[in-house]
Amino acid sequence: MRTALCTWGLAALATLAGCASPGPGVDELAGADIVLLGEQHDDAAHQRQHRDTVQSLAARGRLAAVALEMAEQGRSTAGLPRNADEGDVRAALHWNEEAWPWSAYGPAVMAAVAAGVPVLGANLPRDRMRQAMADASLDDTLDAAALAGQREAIRTGHCDLLPQQQLAPMARVQIARDRAMAQTLERAAVPGRAVLLLAGAGHVLPELGVPRHLPPALVVRPVVLPASGSKGAAAPDYCAQLRERMQRR
Repeated sequence: MRTALCTWGLAALATLAGCASPGPGVDELAGADIVLLGEQHDDAAHQRQHRDTVQSLAARGRLAAVALEMAEQGRSTAGLPRNADEGDVRAALHWNEEAWPWSAYGPAVMAAVAAGVPVLGANLPRDRMRQAMADASLDDTLDAAALAGQREAIRTGHCDLLPQQQLAPMARVQIARDRAMAQTLERAAVPGRAVLLLAGAGHVLPELGVPRHLPPALVVRPVVLPASGSKGAAAPDYCAQLRERMQRR
């Protein structure tokens, strides 16, 4: 598996012109089998870039499929016509509005459908998460350094509020999610075109995330989107919100 990690600016990504610093341009990106677009879930500019990337790749005939962290593995729009309405698309993907606001992700999804490109759920189904937590064999899918990094990411991502004994089970869920996304991408791969994954930034990191679970033969381009600064000064205090939820429990 060949990977090249880059962080693209807003204008560069909108036109697929390349990385903010030296990186792949349109022609070089065409050689990718898998493009992983890593977002911050609360950055509206990132979701606009989702749509722009889908439209740009589809217009060039280079988009094989769009895979989503935001829908479960096994869900698909493949049977829908290009003029399907949003209700049919959401039903096909079993869209969870509470977890993923359609207003944020719908434009990219609908752009793919309108282009005749299938949209695939890629995330681990919720009913398999408890099993993953208890599956110690998942620890062996990463080397010691990467496994420690995954557990550290869980710890810091939960604001140091989790009991130590929960870190390993929750890291296994993250690993299982990355594996599910990788499996979806591998099955959807088409020579000469790219499968695009829309997911959180942590899932696209080469050292920890989805790339670790893809076969070496695939050309993989992980792209972590830079913070846009569009969230505003009054950003919510997620650690305070998490602390309050945990106290209520």
